[in-house]
Amino acid sequence: MAKRIGTKRHRRQFIRWLLQEDGQGKEGPYGKEEAHQTHSWWQVMCLTGVDYFSTLGYQPGIAALAAGALSPIATLILVLLTLFGALPIYRRVSAISPHGEGSIAMLEHLLSWWQGKLLVLCLLGFVATDFIITITLSAADATAHIIENPLVPEFLHAQAITITLVLVTLLSAVFLKGFREAVGIAVFLVGVYLLLNIVTIGVSGYQILNNPSVITNWQTALFATHANPLTMVAVSALLFQN
Repeated sequence: MAKRIGTKRHRRQFIRWLLQEDGQGKEGPYGKEEAHQTHSWWQVMCLTGVDYFSTLGYQPGIAALAAGALSPIATLILVLLTLFGALPIYRRVSAISPHGEGSIAMLEHLLSWWQGKLLVLCLLGFVATDFIITITLSAADATAHIIENPLVPEFLHAQAITITLVLVTLLSAVFLKGFREAVGIAVFLVGVYLLLNIVTIGVSGYQILNNPSVITNWQTALFATHANPLTMVAVSALLFQN
């Protein structure tokens, strides 16, 4: 009898210990806000937006293949969606979750404790899957750029799988190393990205100034295919969704 009572007591102590964090009513994973290491907003933006920036980088090329003459309008729709859709959402999430818990923690607070925990667990599974897919696709895309570059040595052109695995390993090592290291690399990459964009825009503007006929030819091709401006916008939006 005494043994059974002792077992029940230990069980209650274990359950009390397991639920202790919830009973304390902590708002986040950090005990003290001052102990949390912070970074400048633009540094965090470089880390969280590096994938989005890369999307903005190759989107015009994809739009040119899919939309043809409508590609500038499709790209404009993406820019407007970024400014008036994605940016307000990012700002809202950052304001509600200043410690970086993100939208998943916001969803957790909508449900009771165990239901919220189970929801977060399921969402983390999807996030982890998306994270692996994103890393793999990004590494494979980078490999394609490397082996197709004429400046790269010839023996690397037949090593697509090896290069991809090396890039995946490097990306994984960065995130395993720590948040500060990931932020530093992201800032560097975004800086190079913005610099290359300035060069690309500058060269494109120079070519347009030297050959103004390209604008006239584009307008002719645009109105020859779609005479109605509303039709242009509708088709561009449809192509953007695809």
